[in-house]
Amino acid sequence: MARQAIGRAGLEIRLARVGAGLSVDAVAAAVGCSNAEISRIERGLALKVPLERLSRAAAAVGLDLVVRTHPGGDPLRDAGQHATAASFATFLPLTLRWSVEVPLPIAGDPRAWDGLVAGDGWRYGVEVETQPTDAQALLRRLHLKERDGQVDGLLLVMPDTRRVRMFVRAASAELRSAFPIPGPVALARLRAGTDPGGSAAILLPRRHTRGV
Repeated sequence: MARQAIGRAGLEIRLARVGAGLSVDAVAAAVGCSNAEISRIERGLALKVPLERLSRAAAAVGLDLVVRTHPGGDPLRDAGQHATAASFATFLPLTLRWSVEVPLPIAGDPRAWDGLVAGDGWRYGVEVETQPTDAQALLRRLHLKERDGQVDGLLLVMPDTRRVRMFVRAASAELRSAFPIPGPVALARLRAGTDPGGSAAILLPRRHTRGV
């Protein structure tokens, strides 16, 4: 993705330079680098170009270089999240199918479910959060994932800690709207091997021996 971004910026700089009737030497002098460096930037070959230099090259031809972030792939998962997912699996009877790190069914999409639980005719994406903070950002990300994931609902699984309870209290209205099934109800239905009935936010109790 970085290479593609540098390549796009270089092409736009070249087109703007040619359109403005500027030579490579003129742009290089304005930027304070060699004309060979400007040529590499324009061809997308300067893969380690400093951001400031790329911005100066853009400014020299009348462009503003704007760098922003957008929702993309899933964030890295820490040991606590893996442990919470494994703990959640112990609440599921063997009659249900449980898979981890399941890619979304879109070619080239880097996102994956932390887990996927499925029964007879239904399946739910499982997302694990151990230290949630921004409810709106979290729900936006999960909504897009649920939309693209081809599942019947979403289970947000969190450890039952003081920090998580504070988050749940602060974001109670947003969570109730996004997850209409109470967590204990959804978990009880899953333990019985049945459809949880809809999306739910589950505070995971202490470890449990997997059912048979």
